[in-house]
Amino acid sequence: MAIATGVAEKYVDLSHGKTRYLEAGTGYPTILLHGVGYTAGGDSWFLNIGPLSEKVRVLAVDFLGWGLGDRLDLEYSFAYLVDFVREFQDALGLDKSNIVGHSMGGWIASVLAYESPNRVNKLVLVASGGTASRTIPSMTEFKPPSRDDIRRQMGARVKAPAVDLDALADEQYQRTQQVPGALEAYQKILRHMNNPLTRQRYNTVRRLPHVTAPTLVVWGRQDSTNALELGENTHRLIPGSKLVIIEDCDHFIPTEKPEQFNRALLEFL
Repeated sequence: MAIATGVAEKYVDLSHGKTRYLEAGTGYPTILLHGVGYTAGGDSWFLNIGPLSEKVRVLAVDFLGWGLGDRLDLEYSFAYLVDFVREFQDALGLDKSNIVGHSMGGWIASVLAYESPNRVNKLVLVASGGTASRTIPSMTEFKPPSRDDIRRQMGARVKAPAVDLDALADEQYQRTQQVPGALEAYQKILRHMNNPLTRQRYNTVRRLPHVTAPTLVVWGRQDSTNALELGENTHRLIPGSKLVIIEDCDHFIPTEKPEQFNRALLEFL
């Protein structure tokens, strides 16, 4: 999938090496944090970057351990990923920004907002993890996906009619073969995130009541990964937060219901 018109692919040097991000727009800086999937990255927001960039400056970053950036030859951790966001802000000269996180990205965003409230202007949690300590089968039973596996995943997760799912699957599969050490790095991440003690330590239930940033919680009513009750609990725990429920929608809201998702974000941001 080619980079869309008006979207710039950029790299920035951080302490671990280079990190790739996609940038568009000139408004208030808004960092988009993707989920845990093996093929995830800044491109996961491909149906959202353009519409959002009409009002805000979009920065869709590849998390450390994902995408086309350098890998770290150490064990990964929640703490490292949270600080990665702060370091990314520092490198771009951002004292604070809006933070939008989907699934795992929402978990990282929640911890960031708790630890560093001065770095978060507005917070958007999209089907975010963190309030439940149970593991997820797609993570505990992970096997490197084939091209056909990725195509099936895209068919379930991307609902925009104009998207060429075969081309998208080809590109994502090629990317999994492109970066040296990508699989090994991802397996390290999963070992950390699947550890029950880790998940309990970074559970967000005790942290969310201390989040002070204005917060929007977005959830799909039919979410089969993080059930709606987790979204309702997230909303209850964060003082003054707003909850938007997207009908007929599972876990991958940004690509399942992009128009409704983009509209909800722009109204809030």
